[in-house]
Amino acid sequence: MKPSGNYRQLQRIIAGLTEGIILIHRNKKIEWANKAALAMHGARRIKDLGSTPSGYRQHYKLEYRNNRPIESEKYPLDRTVAGESFGDLTVRMRRAGRPARPCYLVFRSLPVSGDSGDLDYHVLIVRDETERFEAEERFESAFNANPAPAIICRSSDRRYIKVNPGFLEMTGFARRDVIGVSLGKLDVLNEADKRELALDRFNKHQTIPQMEASLPLPDGNFKAVIVAGEPLEIADEKCMLFTFADLDPRKKAEAALRHSEERFATSFRLSPVPAMIWKLAEFTLTDVNEAFKRMSGYTEEELLGRRGTELQLWSDRSAGQRLESAIKASRSVRNVDLQLRAKDGSLIDCLAFADAVIINEGESVLCVLQDVTAQKRSEAELITAIETVMADTSWFSRAIVEKLAGLRRTPRSEVPSGAIEDLTTRERQVLALICQGESDKEMSATLKLSPNTIRNHISSLYHKIGVKRRAAAVIWARERGITGRDAIWPRRKIGR
Repeated sequence: MKPSGNYRQLQRIIAGLTEGIILIHRNKKIEWANKAALAMHGARRIKDLGSTPSGYRQHYKLEYRNNRPIESEKYPLDRTVAGESFGDLTVRMRRAGRPARPCYLVFRSLPVSGDSGDLDYHVLIVRDETERFEAEERFESAFNANPAPAIICRSSDRRYIKVNPGFLEMTGFARRDVIGVSLGKLDVLNEADKRELALDRFNKHQTIPQMEASLPLPDGNFKAVIVAGEPLEIADEKCMLFTFADLDPRKKAEAALRHSEERFATSFRLSPVPAMIWKLAEFTLTDVNEAFKRMSGYTEEELLGRRGTELQLWSDRSAGQRLESAIKASRSVRNVDLQLRAKDGSLIDCLAFADAVIINEGESVLCVLQDVTAQKRSEAELITAIETVMADTSWFSRAIVEKLAGLRRTPRSEVPSGAIEDLTTRERQVLALICQGESDKEMSATLKLSPNTIRNHISSLYHKIGVKRRAAAVIWARERGITGRDAIWPRRKIGR
């Protein structure tokens, strides 16, 4: 049949359209297609489309978006030549025998009648939506893979159209319990602290800021969450993406922390051992217990907010400063000898133990004190007794002297007062002879050194081990297993 002038004019009009146009004659043959339609099908000529609906089916395999193949009679060309008029039909298309990635085409039919009113041509309009649908697939994949609970609500009817596994796992809902349900029935903004603002933003298709809400669960209970909304469009429809953060773990952790802090506060307050808490940064007192107040005589008002050195709590200011430096350096100290100056001016011998701790999210120092005043007094009395005995050891056996020296062992400070390794060979010899009870004159004869040299070695020894008297040196040596009995040297090998 010879094309009419109107037909040729129609061809010229539609040839430049970006949408694809396929004209099918009433004899069921593909009469013509514009460049856009050919390009969408990867064809260069009309015959590449198959010429007829059956030929088209051989060239192209069509599927619905759910991957189900489209039946032969449901192909867009077949439906068109059957006289069916239909709106947008989205299909996934592959060229037969070619592994290239599929494309997404949207077909709709448009019947065209001639001047006589008879149907001359069937028109298929094709639109390439590959980019859009691929983007939606990427979004769908990311949405489902996202571990953060999320749900999408369509703005037009306020119904949920998508839900990810994270939301289902958090709430216990099944997918069928959510999809198609309205916002009014499953209210994700239930008891939100800014509910009216959220609904206003929802209606205006604007971002909903984070806010706490109480999400209803299928068992009738509620879950504390943080909810936020982000507007987006899916298939040209306005939607709201709601995302959630489960507050239950945080609230449980906060409750556990609160209970832990309450137990610590109770234990701290009722402990019979004097204790204080300082801020680690500036060493200001933030808390003291009843035992410390009884021992020091101070009240909380007089202590809190002030440094120990400022209050002159320690009889030796430099000792207090060394304690603070040691805590900052190692964050933990043990058995540090200190003298606490009470409010009435009396001095209390203490051993300090301290550790850095986290209290109310801030770094603090917990310090406990052990009152060793009575022990120190006993030690002083013991040293006096030993010195009295050692003043004349001629009528006391060495074994008795050693037993007297070992009667009392006091805890030692972590602040080093000398170590055996720090002593020279000569100083170790002098220490061993002191433990044997030898006088300066006897040591001079034993070591073949002048009395003045012996005194110099003794002075150096006392300085290194942190003692001032002979009896204290004996105790220091005994605590380290030195008795002097193993320190017997051939005299001829001892030199200056």
